[in-house]
Amino acid sequence: MNDKIIKKDDWAIVLDFLSHGRSGMDRAQPMAQVIGEKYFSLLDVIVRDNVNLKMGDRVYIGDAKREKVKYIRERIEPKDLTVAAKEELSDIIEKIIDKNTKRFLDFFNKAGPVTTRLHQIELLPGIGKRHLWAILNERKSKPFESFQNLKKRVPLLPEPKKMVIKRILDELENKDKYRIFVPRMERRKGLDRYR
Repeated sequence: MNDKIIKKDDWAIVLDFLSHGRSGMDRAQPMAQVIGEKYFSLLDVIVRDNVNLKMGDRVYIGDAKREKVKYIRERIEPKDLTVAAKEELSDIIEKIIDKNTKRFLDFFNKAGPVTTRLHQIELLPGIGKRHLWAILNERKSKPFESFQNLKKRVPLLPEPKKMVIKRILDELENKDKYRIFVPRMERRKGLDRYR
């Protein structure tokens, strides 16, 4: 049996910082709730003593030496986020998209069919067959250069960045069997894996 590649984020953005941790922890210690920059992993991380973080800070969570994070406590679901983290979530996702615009534009420029009747672009909220065909026809002539360029070239298209944010939030909530931006996590033999 061939194991799937483990996909892990190396960098994350702080959604909330709890200087004394949260209830239910074995002992009080500084903790942060973070979202991964590449795979949008939601994690509780234990922060090193004497390190204070604020919402929006970028922290290294990869396998090499970590400066601010002691260890990753656990993977969490959106329902496990603090109230403050939930309020920050869509804004932080938007900042991640802004920082990696090319990656998300490439989706519009290169996405293909999922099945014979369904295209990846149709998985975005607000996209029907008419928008799909307009996007496919426009990208044949030349790739989209920005979200504004996409919106300008495809008439009556909803705001593309907002569609991507909504789709990422839906995938975090497991609202669809298909995935575009957030790999599905499976638990096998006590290991967290994405597929």
